Amino acid sequence: MTSHRIGILGTGLIGNFYAQTLRRGRSRDEVAVVYSRTAERAREFAERFQIATWTTDLEEATSHPAIDTVVVALPNDLHLPAVKLAATAGKAVLVTKPLARTATEAREILRIVEEAGIFAGYLEDLCYTPKTLRALEYVEQGTLGDVLWVRSRETHPGPHSAWFWDPRRAGAGAIVDLGCHCIEIIRSFVGKHVRPIEALCWADTLVHPIDAEDNAVGLIRFENGALGQFEVSWTFRGGMDLRDEVAGTEGTIWLNHFLRTGFEMFTSEANSSYVAEKAEVERGWLFPVGDEIGELGYVDMFDDMFAALDAGRQPRETVYDGYIVNAIIDACLASARNHRWETINLEWRGGQSHRIERRHQNVGDLILVKQERLPDGRQKLILKDPRTGDFLDRIV
Repeated sequence: MTSHRIGILGTGLIGNFYAQTLRRGRSRDEVAVVYSRTAERAREFAERFQIATWTTDLEEATSHPAIDTVVVALPNDLHLPAVKLAATAGKAVLVTKPLARTATEAREILRIVEEAGIFAGYLEDLCYTPKTLRALEYVEQGTLGDVLWVRSRETHPGPHSAWFWDPRRAGAGAIVDLGCHCIEIIRSFVGKHVRPIEALCWADTLVHPIDAEDNAVGLIRFENGALGQFEVSWTFRGGMDLRDEVAGTEGTIWLNHFLRTGFEMFTSEANSSYVAEKAEVERGWLFPVGDEIGELGYVDMFDDMFAALDAGRQPRETVYDGYIVNAIIDACLASARNHRWETINLEWRGGQSHRIERRHQNVGDLILVKQERLPDGRQKLILKDPRTGDFLDRIV
Protein backbone atom coordinates (compact mmCIF):
# COMPACT_ATOMS: atom_id res chain seq x y z
CA MET A 1 0.00 0.00 0.00
CA THR A 2 1.41 3.37 -1.04
CA SER A 3 1.75 6.15 1.51
CA HIS A 4 1.59 9.82 0.57
CA ARG A 5 3.01 13.04 1.92
CA ILE A 6 0.59 15.88 1.52
CA GLY A 7 0.66 19.65 1.44
CA ILE A 8 -2.55 21.42 2.49
CA LEU A 9 -3.11 24.90 1.11
CA GLY A 10 -5.48 26.78 3.41
CA THR A 11 -6.20 26.79 7.14
CA GLY A 12 -9.91 27.65 7.20
CA LEU A 13 -12.83 25.39 8.11
CA ILE A 14 -12.39 23.13 5.08
CA GLY A 15 -8.64 22.83 5.68
CA ASN A 16 -9.40 21.74 9.24
CA PHE A 17 -11.86 19.10 8.04
CA TYR A 18 -9.31 17.82 5.52
CA ALA A 19 -6.51 17.63 8.09
CA GLN A 20 -8.74 15.80 10.57
CA THR A 21 -9.77 13.30 7.90
CA LEU A 22 -6.28 12.64 6.61
CA ARG A 23 -4.94 12.05 10.10
CA ARG A 24 -7.73 9.64 10.99
CA GLY A 25 -8.84 7.94 7.80
CA ARG A 26 -5.47 7.61 6.08
CA SER A 27 -3.10 7.01 8.97
CA ARG A 28 -0.33 5.75 6.70
CA ASP A 29 -0.24 9.16 4.97
CA GLU A 30 1.19 12.33 6.45
CA VAL A 31 0.37 16.01 6.08
CA ALA A 32 3.91 17.35 5.82
CA VAL A 33 3.36 20.98 4.77
CA VAL A 34 0.68 23.57 5.41
CA TYR A 35 0.28 26.95 3.72
CA SER A 36 -1.66 29.93 5.00
CA ARG A 37 -1.65 33.56 3.94
CA THR A 38 -0.86 34.58 7.54
CA ALA A 39 2.04 33.27 9.61
CA GLU A 40 0.00 33.15 12.81
CA ARG A 41 -2.62 30.86 11.33
CA ALA A 42 -0.05 28.69 9.57
CA ARG A 43 1.93 28.21 12.78
CA GLU A 44 -1.14 27.46 14.90
CA PHE A 45 -2.48 24.96 12.33
CA ALA A 46 0.89 23.20 12.11
CA GLU A 47 1.12 22.90 15.88
CA ARG A 48 -2.43 21.61 16.26
CA PHE A 49 -2.06 18.92 13.59
CA GLN A 50 1.65 18.21 14.22
CA ILE A 51 2.72 19.25 10.73
CA ALA A 52 6.47 19.58 10.26
CA THR A 53 6.57 22.57 7.90
CA TRP A 54 4.42 25.68 7.59
CA THR A 55 4.82 28.54 5.15
CA THR A 56 3.18 31.69 3.81
CA ASP A 57 4.81 31.21 0.40
CA LEU A 58 2.42 29.47 -2.03
CA GLU A 59 5.16 28.45 -4.46
CA GLU A 60 7.24 26.97 -1.64
CA ALA A 61 4.24 24.99 -0.40
CA THR A 62 3.34 23.53 -3.80
CA SER A 63 6.91 22.64 -4.81
CA HIS A 64 8.17 21.40 -1.44
CA PRO A 65 10.28 18.24 -1.90
CA ALA A 66 8.69 16.56 1.13
CA ILE A 67 5.28 16.21 -0.56
CA ASP A 68 3.83 14.37 -3.55
CA THR A 69 0.22 15.63 -3.34
CA VAL A 70 -1.23 19.14 -3.03
CA VAL A 71 -4.68 19.66 -1.49
CA VAL A 72 -6.18 23.01 -2.46
CA ALA A 73 -8.46 24.31 0.31
CA LEU A 74 -8.25 27.99 -0.61
CA PRO A 75 -10.79 30.69 -1.57
CA ASN A 76 -12.17 30.24 -5.08
CA ASP A 77 -10.08 32.98 -6.70
CA LEU A 78 -6.87 31.20 -5.66
CA HIS A 79 -7.67 27.77 -7.13
CA LEU A 80 -6.30 28.48 -10.60
CA PRO A 81 -2.93 29.93 -9.50
CA ALA A 82 -2.49 27.13 -6.94
CA VAL A 83 -3.16 24.43 -9.57
CA LYS A 84 -0.70 26.10 -11.96
CA LEU A 85 2.04 25.95 -9.33
CA ALA A 86 1.25 22.34 -8.36
CA ALA A 87 1.27 21.25 -12.02
CA THR A 88 4.58 23.02 -12.64
CA ALA A 89 6.02 21.13 -9.67
CA GLY A 90 4.63 17.83 -10.98
CA LYS A 91 2.51 17.16 -7.90
CA ALA A 92 -0.83 15.37 -7.80
CA VAL A 93 -3.51 17.94 -7.01
CA LEU A 94 -6.89 17.67 -5.28
CA VAL A 95 -9.10 20.76 -5.48
CA THR A 96 -11.96 21.62 -3.15
CA LYS A 97 -15.39 22.57 -4.46
CA PRO A 98 -16.28 24.55 -6.52
CA LEU A 99 -13.46 23.94 -8.96
CA ALA A 100 -13.38 27.62 -9.97
CA ARG A 101 -15.41 30.82 -10.13
CA THR A 102 -16.50 30.30 -13.75
CA ALA A 103 -16.50 27.62 -16.42
CA THR A 104 -13.71 29.49 -18.22
CA GLU A 105 -11.46 29.24 -15.17
CA ALA A 106 -12.48 25.63 -14.61
CA ARG A 107 -11.68 24.73 -18.22
CA GLU A 108 -8.23 26.29 -17.79
CA ILE A 109 -7.63 24.16 -14.66
CA LEU A 110 -8.68 21.08 -16.64
CA ARG A 111 -6.29 21.99 -19.47
CA ILE A 112 -3.39 22.55 -17.07
CA VAL A 113 -3.67 19.22 -15.25
CA GLU A 114 -4.22 17.23 -18.45
CA GLU A 115 -1.29 18.82 -20.27
CA ALA A 116 0.94 18.32 -17.21
CA GLY A 117 -0.12 14.66 -17.02
CA ILE A 118 -0.65 14.81 -13.26
CA PHE A 119 -3.32 13.07 -11.19
CA ALA A 120 -6.15 15.45 -10.30
CA GLY A 121 -9.36 15.07 -8.31
CA TYR A 122 -12.37 17.19 -7.44
CA LEU A 123 -13.09 17.25 -3.71
CA GLU A 124 -16.91 17.19 -3.75
CA ASP A 125 -17.51 15.64 -0.34
CA LEU A 126 -21.33 15.50 -0.41
CA CYS A 127 -21.19 13.01 -3.29
CA TYR A 128 -19.33 10.70 -0.88
CA THR A 129 -21.64 10.70 2.14
CA PRO A 130 -22.35 7.12 3.27
CA LYS A 131 -26.06 7.52 2.51
CA THR A 132 -25.35 8.91 -0.97
CA LEU A 133 -22.93 6.11 -1.85
CA ARG A 134 -25.44 3.48 -0.74
CA ALA A 135 -28.28 5.20 -2.61
CA LEU A 136 -26.14 5.37 -5.75
CA GLU A 137 -25.62 1.61 -5.56
CA TYR A 138 -29.39 1.11 -5.68
CA VAL A 139 -29.78 3.55 -8.57
CA GLU A 140 -26.90 2.11 -10.58
CA GLN A 141 -28.20 -1.45 -10.25
CA GLY A 142 -31.60 -0.32 -11.57
CA THR A 143 -33.65 -0.63 -8.37
CA LEU A 144 -35.42 2.68 -9.07
CA GLY A 145 -35.80 2.08 -12.79
CA ASP A 146 -35.13 5.17 -14.91
CA VAL A 147 -34.36 8.24 -12.81
CA LEU A 148 -36.85 10.95 -13.76
CA TRP A 149 -36.35 13.72 -11.20
CA VAL A 150 -33.72 14.56 -8.58
CA ARG A 151 -34.11 17.27 -5.97
CA SER A 152 -31.18 18.43 -3.83
CA ARG A 153 -31.38 21.01 -1.04
CA GLU A 154 -28.65 22.73 0.98
CA THR A 155 -29.54 25.62 3.23
CA HIS A 156 -27.95 27.23 6.29
CA PRO A 157 -27.48 30.66 7.93
CA GLY A 158 -24.54 31.63 5.73
CA PRO A 159 -20.85 30.86 5.19
CA HIS A 160 -18.16 31.16 7.83
CA SER A 161 -15.45 33.29 6.13
CA ALA A 162 -15.54 36.83 4.76
CA TRP A 163 -14.40 35.96 1.22
CA PHE A 164 -17.51 33.83 0.53
CA TRP A 165 -19.65 36.98 0.70
CA ASP A 166 -17.60 38.81 -1.95
CA PRO A 167 -18.68 37.72 -5.46
CA ARG A 168 -15.43 39.07 -6.90
CA ARG A 169 -13.55 36.39 -4.97
CA ALA A 170 -16.17 33.66 -4.81
CA GLY A 171 -17.70 34.06 -8.29
CA ALA A 172 -21.28 34.44 -7.00
CA GLY A 173 -23.21 33.74 -3.81
CA ALA A 174 -25.25 30.78 -2.60
CA ILE A 175 -25.38 29.17 -6.07
CA VAL A 176 -21.59 28.84 -6.25
CA ASP A 177 -21.18 27.96 -2.57
CA LEU A 178 -24.04 25.50 -2.12
CA GLY A 179 -25.43 24.92 -5.60
CA CYS A 180 -22.19 23.27 -6.69
CA HIS A 181 -22.88 20.48 -4.17
CA CYS A 182 -26.48 20.05 -5.29
CA ILE A 183 -25.66 20.08 -9.00
CA GLU A 184 -23.10 17.30 -8.72
CA ILE A 185 -25.40 15.24 -6.51
CA ILE A 186 -28.10 15.60 -9.17
CA ARG A 187 -25.65 14.59 -11.94
CA SER A 188 -24.56 11.55 -9.94
CA PHE A 189 -28.11 10.22 -9.62
CA VAL A 190 -29.25 11.10 -13.16
CA GLY A 191 -26.03 9.60 -14.54
CA LYS A 192 -22.85 11.44 -15.46
CA HIS A 193 -23.11 10.03 -19.00
CA VAL A 194 -26.29 12.09 -19.52
CA ARG A 195 -25.65 15.55 -20.90
CA PRO A 196 -27.16 18.57 -19.10
CA ILE A 197 -28.86 20.70 -21.76
CA GLU A 198 -30.30 23.87 -20.23
CA ALA A 199 -31.06 25.59 -16.94
CA LEU A 200 -33.77 27.82 -15.50
CA CYS A 201 -33.03 29.64 -12.27
CA TRP A 202 -34.50 32.18 -9.86
CA ALA A 203 -32.08 33.97 -7.53
CA ASP A 204 -32.42 36.98 -5.25
CA THR A 205 -30.74 38.82 -2.39
CA LEU A 206 -33.42 38.83 0.26
CA VAL A 207 -31.71 39.40 3.59
CA HIS A 208 -27.99 40.20 3.59
CA PRO A 209 -26.34 43.54 2.63
CA ILE A 210 -24.30 41.89 -0.14
CA ASP A 211 -23.99 41.99 -3.94
CA ALA A 212 -24.53 38.25 -4.43
CA GLU A 213 -27.62 36.05 -4.23
CA ASP A 214 -28.46 34.63 -0.81
CA ASN A 215 -31.33 32.42 -2.09
CA ALA A 216 -31.88 30.49 -5.30
CA VAL A 217 -33.95 27.72 -6.87
CA GLY A 218 -32.86 26.13 -10.12
CA LEU A 219 -33.97 23.55 -12.68
CA ILE A 220 -31.60 21.54 -14.90
CA ARG A 221 -32.96 19.71 -17.96
CA PHE A 222 -31.03 16.68 -19.18
CA GLU A 223 -30.82 15.22 -22.66
CA ASN A 224 -32.80 12.10 -21.73
CA GLY A 225 -35.71 14.12 -20.31
CA ALA A 226 -34.72 13.85 -16.62
CA LEU A 227 -35.02 16.96 -14.46
CA GLY A 228 -32.79 18.20 -11.65
CA GLN A 229 -33.94 20.71 -9.05
CA PHE A 230 -31.80 22.50 -6.47
CA GLU A 231 -32.72 24.77 -3.58
CA VAL A 232 -30.04 26.81 -1.81
CA SER A 233 -30.14 29.49 0.86
CA TRP A 234 -27.85 31.50 3.11
CA THR A 235 -30.84 32.67 5.17
CA PHE A 236 -32.23 29.37 6.53
CA ARG A 237 -32.39 29.44 10.32
CA GLY A 238 -31.83 26.44 12.53
CA GLY A 239 -28.59 24.90 11.31
CA MET A 240 -27.60 23.19 8.08
CA ASP A 241 -30.26 21.31 6.12
CA LEU A 242 -28.97 18.74 3.62
CA ARG A 243 -31.62 16.66 1.83
CA ASP A 244 -31.89 14.78 -1.45
CA GLU A 245 -34.78 13.06 -3.21
CA VAL A 246 -34.57 10.71 -6.18
CA ALA A 247 -37.68 9.65 -8.11
CA GLY A 248 -37.57 6.88 -10.68
CA THR A 249 -40.04 4.89 -12.74
CA GLU A 250 -39.90 2.04 -10.22
CA GLY A 251 -39.05 3.68 -6.91
CA THR A 252 -38.09 6.66 -4.74
CA ILE A 253 -35.26 7.50 -2.34
CA TRP A 254 -35.36 10.21 0.35
CA LEU A 255 -32.12 11.20 2.08
CA ASN A 256 -31.70 13.47 5.12
CA HIS A 257 -28.00 13.88 5.81
CA PHE A 258 -27.53 16.39 8.57
CA LEU A 259 -30.18 18.44 10.37
CA ARG A 260 -32.01 15.39 11.72
CA THR A 261 -29.29 12.88 12.49
CA GLY A 262 -31.04 10.69 15.08
CA PHE A 263 -28.94 12.40 17.78
CA GLU A 264 -31.02 14.95 19.70
CA MET A 265 -30.11 16.63 22.98
CA PHE A 266 -31.84 19.19 25.18
CA THR A 267 -30.00 21.44 27.61
CA SER A 268 -31.14 24.42 29.68
CA GLU A 269 -27.50 25.42 30.19
CA ALA A 270 -25.42 27.17 27.55
CA ASN A 271 -23.43 24.50 25.76
CA SER A 272 -19.79 25.56 25.38
CA SER A 273 -18.66 22.69 23.13
CA TYR A 274 -18.93 22.29 19.37
CA VAL A 275 -22.27 20.87 18.19
CA ALA A 276 -22.13 20.66 14.38
CA GLU A 277 -21.24 22.77 11.37
CA LYS A 278 -23.53 25.85 11.06
CA ALA A 279 -25.32 25.09 14.36
CA GLU A 280 -26.88 28.35 15.56
CA VAL A 281 -27.83 27.78 19.21
CA GLU A 282 -26.07 26.71 22.39
CA ARG A 283 -29.10 25.77 24.52
CA GLY A 284 -32.49 24.17 24.02
CA TRP A 285 -32.83 21.31 21.56
CA LEU A 286 -29.48 20.61 19.88
CA PHE A 287 -28.69 18.18 17.08
CA PRO A 288 -25.08 16.99 17.38
CA VAL A 289 -23.45 14.80 14.73
CA GLY A 290 -21.71 11.69 15.96
CA ASP A 291 -19.08 11.52 13.23
CA GLU A 292 -19.15 14.76 11.27
CA ILE A 293 -16.28 14.13 8.87
CA GLY A 294 -17.70 10.70 8.13
CA GLU A 295 -21.30 11.85 7.66
CA LEU A 296 -20.23 14.71 5.38
CA GLY A 297 -18.30 12.34 3.11
CA TYR A 298 -14.71 13.44 3.76
CA VAL A 299 -13.45 9.99 4.80
CA ASP A 300 -14.79 8.11 1.77
CA MET A 301 -13.77 10.99 -0.50
CA PHE A 302 -10.09 10.86 0.43
CA ASP A 303 -10.13 7.06 0.43
CA ASP A 304 -11.33 7.16 -3.19
CA MET A 305 -8.87 9.89 -4.21
CA PHE A 306 -5.78 8.12 -2.92
CA ALA A 307 -6.97 4.66 -3.99
CA ALA A 308 -7.43 6.07 -7.50
CA LEU A 309 -4.02 7.72 -7.39
CA ASP A 310 -2.38 4.46 -6.31
CA ALA A 311 -4.25 2.37 -8.92
CA GLY A 312 -3.70 4.81 -11.78
CA ARG A 313 -7.45 5.23 -12.37
CA GLN A 314 -9.82 8.19 -12.32
CA PRO A 315 -11.53 9.01 -9.01
CA ARG A 316 -15.32 9.11 -8.72
CA GLU A 317 -15.14 12.93 -8.84
CA THR A 318 -12.79 14.29 -11.50
CA VAL A 319 -11.67 17.77 -12.49
CA TYR A 320 -13.80 17.34 -15.61
CA ASP A 321 -16.80 16.86 -13.33
CA GLY A 322 -15.91 20.09 -11.57
CA TYR A 323 -15.76 21.87 -14.94
CA ILE A 324 -19.25 20.63 -15.87
CA VAL A 325 -20.59 21.88 -12.52
CA ASN A 326 -19.15 25.34 -13.23
CA ALA A 327 -20.70 25.32 -16.72
CA ILE A 328 -24.12 24.55 -15.21
CA ILE A 329 -23.63 27.29 -12.60
CA ASP A 330 -22.81 29.79 -15.36
CA ALA A 331 -26.08 28.91 -17.11
CA CYS A 332 -28.03 29.22 -13.85
CA LEU A 333 -26.58 32.68 -13.14
CA ALA A 334 -27.37 33.79 -16.70
CA SER A 335 -30.92 32.46 -16.35
CA ALA A 336 -31.44 34.32 -13.09
CA ARG A 337 -30.31 37.56 -14.77
CA ASN A 338 -32.28 37.07 -17.99
CA HIS A 339 -35.41 35.34 -16.62
CA ARG A 340 -35.39 32.55 -19.21
CA TRP A 341 -34.04 29.07 -19.92
CA GLU A 342 -30.33 29.24 -20.78
CA THR A 343 -28.28 26.73 -22.75
CA ILE A 344 -25.50 25.00 -20.80
CA ASN A 345 -22.38 25.61 -22.87
CA LEU A 346 -19.68 23.03 -22.28
CA GLU A 347 -17.17 20.75 -23.92
CA TRP A 348 -19.09 17.47 -23.67
CA ARG A 349 -17.02 14.30 -23.64
CA GLY A 350 -19.84 11.85 -23.05
CA GLY A 351 -21.98 10.20 -25.65
CA GLN A 352 -25.55 10.83 -26.64
CA SER A 353 -28.36 9.73 -24.33
CA HIS A 354 -31.70 8.50 -25.63
CA ARG A 355 -34.87 9.90 -24.16
CA ILE A 356 -36.39 7.91 -21.28
CA GLU A 357 -38.64 5.32 -22.91
CA ARG A 358 -42.39 5.40 -22.40
CA ARG A 359 -43.55 1.90 -21.44
CA HIS A 360 -47.09 0.61 -21.43
CA GLN A 361 -49.07 -2.55 -20.79
CA ASN A 362 -52.15 -3.54 -22.76
CA VAL A 363 -55.43 -4.76 -21.31
CA GLY A 364 -57.10 -6.21 -24.36
CA ASP A 365 -57.21 -3.45 -26.94
CA LEU A 366 -56.75 -0.75 -24.30
CA ILE A 367 -53.59 0.72 -22.73
CA LEU A 368 -53.18 0.52 -18.95
CA VAL A 369 -52.45 3.98 -17.51
CA LYS A 370 -52.70 3.16 -13.80
CA GLN A 371 -54.06 0.57 -11.39
CA GLU A 372 -54.91 0.99 -7.72
CA ARG A 373 -56.66 -0.75 -4.83
CA LEU A 374 -59.86 0.91 -3.64
CA PRO A 375 -60.85 1.19 0.06
CA ASP A 376 -63.43 -1.59 -0.39
CA GLY A 377 -60.77 -3.96 -1.72
CA ARG A 378 -61.71 -3.86 -5.37
CA GLN A 379 -59.10 -2.99 -7.98
CA LYS A 380 -59.53 -0.01 -10.27
CA LEU A 381 -57.90 0.36 -13.67
CA ILE A 382 -57.52 3.61 -15.59
CA LEU A 383 -57.35 2.78 -19.30
CA LYS A 384 -56.79 4.63 -22.55
CA ASP A 385 -58.35 3.77 -25.90
CA PRO A 386 -55.51 4.29 -28.45
CA ARG A 387 -58.02 4.61 -31.31
CA THR A 388 -60.05 7.49 -29.85
CA GLY A 389 -57.72 8.91 -27.18
CA ASP A 390 -60.50 8.51 -24.58
CA PHE A 391 -59.75 7.57 -20.96
CA LEU A 392 -62.04 5.32 -18.90
CA ASP A 393 -62.30 3.67 -15.48
CA ARG A 394 -62.79 -0.05 -15.04
CA ILE A 395 -63.45 -1.82 -11.75
CA VAL A 396 -62.23 -5.44 -11.57
